[in-house]
Amino acid sequence: MGHRLSRIVTRTGDDGSTGLGDGSRVGKDSPRVRALGDVDELNSVIGVLLAEDLPEEVAQRLLAVQHDLFDLGSELAVPGYAALKPEHVVMLEEWVEVMNADLPMLKEFILPGGSRQAGLAHQARSVCRRAERAVVTAAHDSEVSTAARQYLNRLSDALFVLARHLNKALGRPDVLWQPHRRD
Repeated sequence: MGHRLSRIVTRTGDDGSTGLGDGSRVGKDSPRVRALGDVDELNSVIGVLLAEDLPEEVAQRLLAVQHDLFDLGSELAVPGYAALKPEHVVMLEEWVEVMNADLPMLKEFILPGGSRQAGLAHQARSVCRRAERAVVTAAHDSEVSTAARQYLNRLSDALFVLARHLNKALGRPDVLWQPHRRD
């Protein structure tokens, strides 16, 4: 790594702008910066999930996802740069297949929950969906790689299946939605 962050407080953003990796400055509320913030939040939520007692293979996969999300952040911070590749999307699809293979088929919608770990995976999934929407919005104004959009779409699927996988591993049932339920 060539540059180290030795100066954190710069005051350059006090006017409501921030610098991108290409040297340009944009508003902190620009679609690209909003997407970058949502991806950063997703990475943080996954970090909270990783603080839980998880199966080692799940922890390793989520750590790899965190690195991928940081790479995605670099894509958003440097217009025209693409770090995520189609192979990243394929790896998520393969993970979903492995986790889903031992799960019962869903016949009903499920609610977030069951176990704490599954609830956190669902929270990460919902933040991922928001990040995906923000990246799609950013792509209307400037170039965002197709792989980046696909990655977030597959990651939300992976996090959904992960929640079910974690519930099963912990012997907890998924929480089934009961439409028109009355107490």
